[in-house]
Amino acid sequence: MRSILRSVVPRAVRHRASVELARARSVMLRGRLAGLASSRRPIIVGPWLGEVGFEVLYWSPFVRWFAAEFAIDPARLVVVSRGGTASWYQPFAGSYHDVFQYVSEQDFRRYHHERLREGGQQKQVRDTAFERDLQRQVGTAAGVGDAAVLHPSTMFELFNPYWWQHLDERWVHRHTRYVHLPMPAETGLTPLPERYAAVKFYFNDSFPDTPCNREFVRSVVRQLSERMPVVSLNTGLNVDDHDACAVDGHGVVVPHLGVDASSNLHVQSAIVARAATFAGTYGGFSYLAPFYGVPTIAYFDDPDRFSSRHLAMARSAFASLGRDRLFEVRGATADAHA
Repeated sequence: MRSILRSVVPRAVRHRASVELARARSVMLRGRLAGLASSRRPIIVGPWLGEVGFEVLYWSPFVRWFAAEFAIDPARLVVVSRGGTASWYQPFAGSYHDVFQYVSEQDFRRYHHERLREGGQQKQVRDTAFERDLQRQVGTAAGVGDAAVLHPSTMFELFNPYWWQHLDERWVHRHTRYVHLPMPAETGLTPLPERYAAVKFYFNDSFPDTPCNREFVRSVVRQLSERMPVVSLNTGLNVDDHDACAVDGHGVVVPHLGVDASSNLHVQSAIVARAATFAGTYGGFSYLAPFYGVPTIAYFDDPDRFSSRHLAMARSAFASLGRDRLFEVRGATADAHA
């Protein structure tokens, strides 16, 4: 049916219809959020179980917008995420509960794989039984058993028109607030060099595990080490199917191998925020450093294997903060021959 409509309805007409539908949906969702805000009940925000990039670029800024737009008392917001990302929700959320306080790494990975198998994606487009159980556990622990819920599916529904290329970055800006992230506490950090480069290389679709890419990573680390100490963000954890590319030699420091799952993103954020520069694979994690004002170079190998929409949104978000010059994305092959 959809293919028939595409063949008989001009693209411009379909586009206008999609835009109007998005605006109508926005009005409906805004009404739903206003009702959530006016209830005065505590609000469980999450759980967020997805990728770092979506959390730092879309979800956290969306929740920040919600809190500001509807003047939500921070004491009402109970954020549920994973890896110790509480600082990403400060100061607009009063409390934070980590998923790994309630489920093991094994159960988390099992659910992650089930979601991929059933839905073919990591996006939390519906509130599942696993997530509702987490919400109940957090509600009990926080003493807010009657809490309302702001689930990530609301954000995904709202931002689909942008991801589908029906609307531009202004649509996301209307429902987000981008800020300079606060410096994470030093809790859990081992002593670090006074000035250093942070690196995080891992393999994904746009930067596959090949001998050429492994050699490229070694060359980047080698060049950085000639300027300053290099600190690797490898924690030894694998909860999201991103295989780390080990970096060693050249005096590279790997200070937090074996860090607990419930604090691994806190530790990595704290290291990144204090770094002089960041280099790594282009992907969601590479969006984090510019929000701390840290110059970033992110590398890819295949430009056809990542979404240009997320890259455009990241650049637009950084530009809104005057930090667009801090974020540089390079092709690894081209850089190797530069």
